[in-house]
Amino acid sequence: MIETIHPAQNLSGAIRLPGDKSISHRWAMISALAEGKTTIHGYATGEDCHSTLGILTSLGIEVEDKGSEVSIQGKGLDGLQAPTRDLDAGNSGSTIRMMSGILAAQPFVSRIHGDESLSKRPMQRVMTPLAEMGANIVATNGKFPPLEIHGGKLKAIDYSTPVASAQVKTCVLFAGLFCDGDTIVREPIRTRDHTELALRMFGADVRSANNVITIKGRPHLTAKDLTVPGDLSSSAFFLSAALMIPNSNLVIGGVGLNPTRTALLDYLVGLGAGIKILNVGEQHGELVGDILVRGSVQRPGQISGALTASLIDEIPTLAVLGAATHGLDVRDASELRIKETDRIATVAENFQRAGIEIEVREDGFTVPGNQKFRAAQFDSFGDHRIAMAFAVASLVADGPSEIHRAEAASVSFPEFYETLKRITA
Repeated sequence: MIETIHPAQNLSGAIRLPGDKSISHRWAMISALAEGKTTIHGYATGEDCHSTLGILTSLGIEVEDKGSEVSIQGKGLDGLQAPTRDLDAGNSGSTIRMMSGILAAQPFVSRIHGDESLSKRPMQRVMTPLAEMGANIVATNGKFPPLEIHGGKLKAIDYSTPVASAQVKTCVLFAGLFCDGDTIVREPIRTRDHTELALRMFGADVRSANNVITIKGRPHLTAKDLTVPGDLSSSAFFLSAALMIPNSNLVIGGVGLNPTRTALLDYLVGLGAGIKILNVGEQHGELVGDILVRGSVQRPGQISGALTASLIDEIPTLAVLGAATHGLDVRDASELRIKETDRIATVAENFQRAGIEIEVREDGFTVPGNQKFRAAQFDSFGDHRIAMAFAVASLVADGPSEIHRAEAASVSFPEFYETLKRITA
């Protein structure tokens, strides 16, 4: 699929984004382990979160999927059934890593795989702690999907994650649900805490202090009626576009503002961006509010260290913003090399097509500012964030541009192009 994007004079209007992907994954998985019927409104519409629903169905969970409204009939901690076929995580690293913690505790063997991209993403980060808990997991070349998980009785552990990863933390906490005693996860820096908030909401005993999370095993989880806030990560594309294009005035409504996720907003405000947060409230333990963006960034961006970990998914879009405004220097981002694509390489390739300078390093890159994008034929390389980042770049090009393999955006945001066109019309 090829999507043609025309330059924009400004962005204006009010939009709402699909439900938060991180929250949708977690709420669906926990709902399956709760007792009773959970209804989730505003469930993420992308393919990744529906891969999670497909796996739950294969494990004997009754799922009523109406797109953005999902009902899940939970069967309790011991209610999952052995699948009759391989479990398909699609393109979703979140699905395979977090579900592995649940599957490792089941009294059956399961085999979970994904698409070509996911099959190249290493899984040792979750395999290591699960093995310490007593799981037996067989992987291709010892680290790649498919994963053959020989489930069974697990033991509680005290585990220090070598790198900050909310997915690894979640995997271990999910496995800890099935253990006797306390499972402890120690993080080098604080990561997004949607899992802790959700588990508490469903009835688990979870304690958090000083980057140490403790969960008591064998809780009684109870079904809920829930509404997912809008996806803050998806807002990055629209925030960047509005900050690049003069005279823009955009409101993004009902966005999740969990303090462990707002590094993006803090970063942009630190660059002098005209961003205001309005109508903040709490919903199911998560902060939710509206974002008003009006005005441009005022200074170059620098992303390194802990900030890199917090912004890792937004870096392709922030690179586009930096090139069009005051520049960007990214360091300590070698993890970008093992995402859906090598995102350092795919950003550099698309920049080259548009005549944009970039200095690439193994762990990042430097992009000079105040550059002009030429109209180009961009390629998503099958990566949803690359597709959307260069749709944003197309808005400031000197003519219409094309996004090849544009359908990649549907992995996380099927409505992206329609939403973009609505606010640039």
